[in-house]
Amino acid sequence: MASTWDYGPLGVELKRNIKDVWWRKFVWERDDMVGLDSSILMNPEVWRASGHVDSFTDPLVDCRECRQRWREDQLEETKCPACGGELTEARNFNLMFKTFVGPVEDDASVAFLRPETAQGIFVNFENVLNSSRKRLPFGIAQIGKAFRNEITTGGFIFRTREFEMMEIEYFVEPGTDEQVHEQWIEDCLAWYTDLGCEQGQASSAPPRCRRTLALLQGDL
Repeated sequence: MASTWDYGPLGVELKRNIKDVWWRKFVWERDDMVGLDSSILMNPEVWRASGHVDSFTDPLVDCRECRQRWREDQLEETKCPACGGELTEARNFNLMFKTFVGPVEDDASVAFLRPETAQGIFVNFENVLNSSRKRLPFGIAQIGKAFRNEITTGGFIFRTREFEMMEIEYFVEPGTDEQVHEQWIEDCLAWYTDLGCEQGQASSAPPRCRRTLALLQGDL
């Protein structure tokens, strides 16, 4: 199946090492962080409240000649890039994978595979706050699968329909966000450099990594 990847014996160990060193750095070695493992299937009302049901979309067009599909916002011309044929009117395409919970497939049993891990952190915020007895500022970290029904995939493993995210949501007192943000930039850049990535080497990194390093170094 396109844009899905299996990791063999070496690949799975590489992935596990990356996740382990990230978790050790940003959770175990910090007093202001706790972990979470939220479910992939969530109440669909969460995704309606967050705007994902209505707004998590890409504009999609079809070629009337060769039947290929394209994202309208990535086209430089109004004709099909493959054959030059006429394109249909754009329509919004929701990127969330839909499924059904239970034996009956009806509107009442609709659910979605999560397209990101942040919402699981947000809906569990009060539970984590009460059970961990943390006080601001503190963060919640999560590593987990996410799913996006991308129209255009590619870039090897950097734009796929099934992927893992390492995410932190950090909560602060109002008015302290800029200072905390700058500190997090330093901490994240230090994580990259501690792994052997030198500052100034962003140009030789893969596209997604290059952008991340550039952001952390203040080049963007």
